Amino acid sequence: MWTAITREVSPALAGCQLSFIPRDAIDVALAGAQHRDYRHALEALGCRVLALPAEPALPDSVFVEDVAIVLDEVAIATRPGAPSRRGEVAGIAVELRRHRPVLAIEAPGTLDGGDVLRLGRTLYVGQSGRSNADGIAQLGQLLAGFGHAVRGVPTRGCLHLKSAVTQLDDDTLLLQPAWVDRERFAGFRIIEIDPAEPHAANVLRIGDALLMPASFPRTRQRLTDAGYSVTAVDVSELQKPEGAVTCCSLVFRDLG
Repeated sequence: MWTAITREVSPALAGCQLSFIPRDAIDVALAGAQHRDYRHALEALGCRVLALPAEPALPDSVFVEDVAIVLDEVAIATRPGAPSRRGEVAGIAVELRRHRPVLAIEAPGTLDGGDVLRLGRTLYVGQSGRSNADGIAQLGQLLAGFGHAVRGVPTRGCLHLKSAVTQLDDDTLLLQPAWVDRERFAGFRIIEIDPAEPHAANVLRIGDALLMPASFPRTRQRLTDAGYSVTAVDVSELQKPEGAVTCCSLVFRDLG
């Protein structure tokens, strides 16, 4: 039912891009082991996991979410806001063409997949340092014929929109109110993260289940108390390069 495209950790991960957190030493071997555990968790939640080989020259390439958006009808190859990441796009696009027609964001547009939150037929896109107005406009033009609407959402103090808000079910969002205004999501029920865990808003929904980092137990308890089935996985080394659980995979319905 679900396919998850992943890419193994680059040995150059320590050279990653950073915007909002300080640089810390990364244990690349441990990051690789945590990424294997992450893939196993995806499999346990019902995904068919495709693990592409590492890209030694591309430090951030484990974060495959940023280079594509996958919908039922089409995939969009993005143009990442960080120039050092644009070499990641081609390899993922090759794999996606096995599953979907692929369209592309062109210069001067920039767009990171981590800024794109799909809620029903609307794609909310973070107006961040990585996704510019031209990229957001191009996305709207590319998807208009497929019946998808695109709405820009201002963010503050975080890398991507999905650092600040992710989906829990069709009607409910998990939100960090310091980084995005809840009024932008009128009509949805909101669960706020625990204030002691500012980076906890990024969770990955797979069907009726949620995957989230093990480092946010207070927010996880809020979700458990609300009736959600939550799987926790240790991704502490992948969080040091500003990663999260949505970043490390492209999850989509297997239509074949």
